[in-house]
Amino acid sequence: MATRTQPFRPPRRKRFGQHFLHDPAILERIAHAIDPQPTDRLVEIGPGRGALTRCLLSAGTGTLDAIEIDRDLVTLLRAEFAEYPRFVLHQNDALQFDFARLASERAGRLRIVGNLPYNISTPLLFHLIGSAGAIQDIHAMLQREVVARLAAAPGDPDYGRLTIMLAPWITVEHLFDVGPGAFQPPPQVWSAVVRLTVRPEPVFTVSPHYSAVVAAAFSHRRKTLRNALRGLIELAQIEACGLDPGARPETFPPHAFNALAQTLEHP
Repeated sequence: MATRTQPFRPPRRKRFGQHFLHDPAILERIAHAIDPQPTDRLVEIGPGRGALTRCLLSAGTGTLDAIEIDRDLVTLLRAEFAEYPRFVLHQNDALQFDFARLASERAGRLRIVGNLPYNISTPLLFHLIGSAGAIQDIHAMLQREVVARLAAAPGDPDYGRLTIMLAPWITVEHLFDVGPGAFQPPPQVWSAVVRLTVRPEPVFTVSPHYSAVVAAAFSHRRKTLRNALRGLIELAQIEACGLDPGARPETFPPHAFNALAQTLEHP
């Protein structure tokens, strides 16, 4: 008796942090939040087995570029979406991908979509913001705690380096939470979908020393601002910025760290 050939399903590769989203209701909810338009230039990071890809193409987006590092998944996706001329697949590492170049090729700002691997989500967000002028918005699935950090305000327990580093370029909207059961295999943590609207220009002119000052300020969270920045910025410089040296860094807004960074521009 003949047996039916089963479709090829590439194995999950743990080193890529793969947890494939499969819940139809969640997929539909994400696609609805993105609301693809015929003029959009969508870019999906880590399409996996193509569940969200299919939703986006069915919704009638303009172009859809997908970035996938797993060669077996690339083979699957090329076969699955071969009939879609609007779909372009890039076998590449998203951390190394040139988003500004793609925006130039597509003649407009990109809309980024992705179930971002937990193990690279923070560096990937930094990489994306490095091309902020090329990106319109980002709809991402992240660990719920990462979304809490992105959305935190000064004084909140989750407020810290990630919040402050991205704040000049983005506004954050926590859309909804997603339980482990929506994925295969289920992760050990809850996830959340977030909308990051990217400003083409930052809300303030970011000092070249901004990153160094923020990193130093949060290298030891329990320290006061004076102690955290000891050896980098003098007490008088902190006071000249109108900041309390005895307060903790997590109580200050992003522009305060930029003011501190600016003191290093003209020693």
